[in-house]
Amino acid sequence: MIRSKKVVVVMPAYQAETTVSKTVRDIPEGLADEIVLVDDASTDSTVEIAKTLGLTVIVHPRNSGYGANQKTCYKTALEHGADIVIMIHPDYQYDSRLAPHLVSFIADGYFDIMLGTRIRTRRETLQGGMPFYKYFSNRFLTLFENILLGQNISDFHTGYRAYSRRVLETIPWEKNSDDFVFDTQFLVQAVFFGFKIAEIPVPVRYMPEASSINFRRSVKYGLQTLQTLIQFWLHRLRIRPYPLFLNPRRMRGQD
Repeated sequence: MIRSKKVVVVMPAYQAETTVSKTVRDIPEGLADEIVLVDDASTDSTVEIAKTLGLTVIVHPRNSGYGANQKTCYKTALEHGADIVIMIHPDYQYDSRLAPHLVSFIADGYFDIMLGTRIRTRRETLQGGMPFYKYFSNRFLTLFENILLGQNISDFHTGYRAYSRRVLETIPWEKNSDDFVFDTQFLVQAVFFGFKIAEIPVPVRYMPEASSINFRRSVKYGLQTLQTLIQFWLHRLRIRPYPLFLNPRRMRGQD
């Protein structure tokens, strides 16, 4: 079923020269019709290496942020006719070999969004290198999100994700933050618009080369996550509208 769909892998990249080749090499042959790498003004050799790998490479002239990088990724994937888009970070933190399992559930029509969860057991996650404070904050925020959003997701904050084209054409992700909270906003929007979300476990790999935000930015991210949840309920209760949950196509009756 996968081969009846055009699959585009997108890679939001920054300073990934030591890991991008390993990440691409692990993507199963024949899975992706195209691999798009968007470089967010790296100062290393990420772009040059990506070109030698035969990837479609787009370079931001200045560092615009993780969310802005994803916006370029998804815009490009849609323009190139993707039916399914899977995001794989080129820092080798997530196992690319599991990508077919994410894609197949969408290709077969079971779910709209697939996530690769890093949280199967506490021991595995911590042994994989996730700092304890990140694990604790992940557990707290994910529990809070599940309660407020009516979901049962084990890892709301994974960066390993696959989306159907319909998801990307419905959710107004262009209005999201250019920072790391983009990911949270996207899943909260997905719940708001009624998309089906599922997940599979993936081994966690933390290493010096893997991208990660520091404690200060983690706190900021956590506060922005809570803010997004508040906005979700204020909008849902029609107390105050937020652009994150307004779909111009639906407003015009085109969906």
